[in-house]
Amino acid sequence: MRAILMHEFGPAETLRFAEVADPLPGPGQVRIAVAAAGVHLLDAAIRAGTATGPFAPPRLPMIPGREVAGVVDALGDGAPPAWLGRRVVAHLGMASGGYAERAVCAATSLHALPDGLGFEAAVAMIGTGRTALAILDVAALSADDVVLVTAAAGGLGTLLVQAARRVGAAVVGVAGGPAKVDRVRELGATAAVDYTRPGWPDEVRAALAGRDITVVLDGVGGDEGRAALELIGMGGRLVLYGWAAGKPTPLTADDLYTYGMTASAAIGPRLTGRPGGLRDFEERSLAAAAAGTLVPVVGQTFPLARAADAHTAVETRATVGKTVLTP
Repeated sequence: MRAILMHEFGPAETLRFAEVADPLPGPGQVRIAVAAAGVHLLDAAIRAGTATGPFAPPRLPMIPGREVAGVVDALGDGAPPAWLGRRVVAHLGMASGGYAERAVCAATSLHALPDGLGFEAAVAMIGTGRTALAILDVAALSADDVVLVTAAAGGLGTLLVQAARRVGAAVVGVAGGPAKVDRVRELGATAAVDYTRPGWPDEVRAALAGRDITVVLDGVGGDEGRAALELIGMGGRLVLYGWAAGKPTPLTADDLYTYGMTASAAIGPRLTGRPGGLRDFEERSLAAAAAGTLVPVVGQTFPLARAADAHTAVETRATVGKTVLTP
């Protein structure tokens, strides 16, 4: 089969398109003929050797990729026969191996695709969708909220904007560049602001005409995250879920007192250390996509051979929505 191999840590160019042996499913495993593989900023961090937390540097060489959708084409000993030939999606966890024409995973990791849900949409929801639901559970949004979403045109941001609007909250989406701002408006945001323009926080204030922001959902961190924090009204909530800018949003105990705010982290141990794992979030996210209550935005699809280009696009924030590879 054809796959992406990584022999060393480093820039996107370390990802090489190659012919490798087909993987064989072990006991309790299945093999998936991959139709779509998700690309995540964490994949890029693993490739660069900068991933932190539970993502220890993997043993090389390796095939990256943790989110796959396709059709089960082989079973290992003990895997339920009913999976053979089924349309499925799975998150591979720490195992990786998704940037390939075939990937193996535990049968217990599989989800059958709901009718009408395509492979690309499913692969966008299995990881990104489950994280969005975890963030929303922490945020507990209501129609009384005024929500600011950073990176609002990204895979997570587009889902969060939709969810906030669905509960009746006012939403300000912050994104980088005119095309992304336009996409955020199309999703129904009350206002959309370009954070690459000087003075963008003043544009947010003007758009709200005196209304206070009650919730900030921040996955960017760094200076942008800090500027978003400083827009929170008294008694507001800050929900953190990443730092695409390269460092977390600066936050001190003084900030909690100054703004009378609360701050929560929706990822890390709070997400990965849950009893029973993440499967309930995965099931809920796929059901939401199938029902149309959350519509994943698949912004760019790259052929498998161009995985390096996909990583570059994600790292430079040149993408809208979820980025997907297709063999």
